[in-house]
Amino acid sequence: METAAHAPALPRTTSHPLEQTDDSLGISTRHRTLWWLLRIGAAMCFIGHGAFGVLQKAEWLPYFALVGIPAPLALSLMPVVGVVDIAVGISVLVSPRPVFLLYMAVWGLWTAMLRPLAGDGAWEMLERAGNYGVPMALLLLAGIPRSFGAWRSRVPTGEICLTRLRHAGAMLRLSTAMLLAGHGALGALTGKTLLVTHYAALGLPSETVALVGWLELALAAAVLARPGVALLLFVCGWKVTTEALFPLSGAPLWEFIERGGSYAAPLGAALIITMSKQLPVHTGGAS
Repeated sequence: METAAHAPALPRTTSHPLEQTDDSLGISTRHRTLWWLLRIGAAMCFIGHGAFGVLQKAEWLPYFALVGIPAPLALSLMPVVGVVDIAVGISVLVSPRPVFLLYMAVWGLWTAMLRPLAGDGAWEMLERAGNYGVPMALLLLAGIPRSFGAWRSRVPTGEICLTRLRHAGAMLRLSTAMLLAGHGALGALTGKTLLVTHYAALGLPSETVALVGWLELALAAAVLARPGVALLLFVCGWKVTTEALFPLSGAPLWEFIERGGSYAAPLGAALIITMSKQLPVHTGGAS
């Protein structure tokens, strides 16, 4: 009879199975894909926004005036703001760090809030949820640092944690619903003139704006109630198509690039759902 002393030893693990990658399931590859997807989306937003600063976009003048900056000074500051935005956008691609992700989330939220503060309506802030939701999802995926030094350290993008994955997924789904609701309300409830121009470029009547707006409001409700991979992939394709109306109607390509978060949010949420379904289930005791 085999004694306990001669029983085969079980391999010892150094971390919780849910925090490990599993190449046989493709989770490691998908995790890297998720990181790059969100980083590219956040970078597109800030690089596109920064380009408009360098170009001294006249539509920004009311937002500078809101904080007491006159037009001549605002035009001088715009290129500075633009260069900073571009630099931060590049940094998230080259070396993502929590302090910059937090800055992107806060700055993206502030610039979105300037719209209703300047009288454009709260829907404009919601419509830009991808601008601040995606960098916040990146920060949640990385984990909130517990020390000052960790805020400045490079994010370890090769690790996976189920809890952080779920938090990031929830943020991306919420951001997706918000940006759909904001854009939909601008069409269905306010009949935004810019949207009328977009559909007119396709030869569609002005009534299309309201119809599309109600569809987007319904999609927003669906994302909140029953988010699924197919639905989120459809939303991603929908946003790419509708935002492509900017350059198609004669606007600069930067308008399409600046909305990178609107494409990354639903696509990232869909990827997280597939990853969560294939994560190994922990059934043992403490390691």
